Amino acid sequence: MKSWLASLFDRKHTSSPNPLARVTAEPHFAAVYAVGDVHGCLNELLAIERKIIADGQKFGGEKLIVMLGDYIDRGPSSASVIEHLLKPPPETFRRICLMGNHDQMFLEFWRAPSIRAQWLGLGGDETLASYGIYLADHGNHPLVSQLHALVPQEHIEFLAQLPVMLRVGRYCFVHAGIDPSLPLDEQLDDVLLTSRPHQFAWNRYSRGEIVIHGHTPVQEVDLSAPSINLDLKVYETGQLAALRMLDDKLDVILSS
Repeated sequence: MKSWLASLFDRKHTSSPNPLARVTAEPHFAAVYAVGDVHGCLNELLAIERKIIADGQKFGGEKLIVMLGDYIDRGPSSASVIEHLLKPPPETFRRICLMGNHDQMFLEFWRAPSIRAQWLGLGGDETLASYGIYLADHGNHPLVSQLHALVPQEHIEFLAQLPVMLRVGRYCFVHAGIDPSLPLDEQLDDVLLTSRPHQFAWNRYSRGEIVIHGHTPVQEVDLSAPSINLDLKVYETGQLAALRMLDDKLDVILSS
């Protein structure tokens, strides 16, 4: 993961406080696919990946899959989703995974575990259960020892190195969205990870970047919106969305 990421992408930090990494790539890919929030739904991830592979066979050259974050929580298979994303991408594809706010919450829990952590009520219980950790209703749960014994260190390292932004040509990929009043280089991590589109005046956005994100559930993907949202709340709907970018042409792919 780290070796090809370092060689393929220009990885840098911003001047914002305590910044997470942002990466850029030259727009040389035959096609680019972005995939919305997975939330522990392995079957839907495998289904959308099969469709992307089949679609990508139409285009010669290397393709890129961009995962928009929130790989864990709420769904039943968080550990298996991370294990899958640690495997090599499909042949003729590259894959880069961005950080989501749920991934960040898991990291914070790992560093300071508590059976009273707010994250547990936001899907963290399901994530721990996917690793075989079930919290009892008392204060004597061996939480720290079980975390260290049952959560692979490789999974924690994977989450810890995830960047919060990818730029490929005129496309900007983030988990939650951006503040359209600021240049991309001045975006704060918290905005990229947790903001909602309604917080900002998008009618004033006049720059040329196309922002693609997830985080805020929608009923369908709206390609006419100023920022394109791919979060279809897969853990309830069973539907995972991907967006294919081929030059300036955009097409939605659904898992079923």
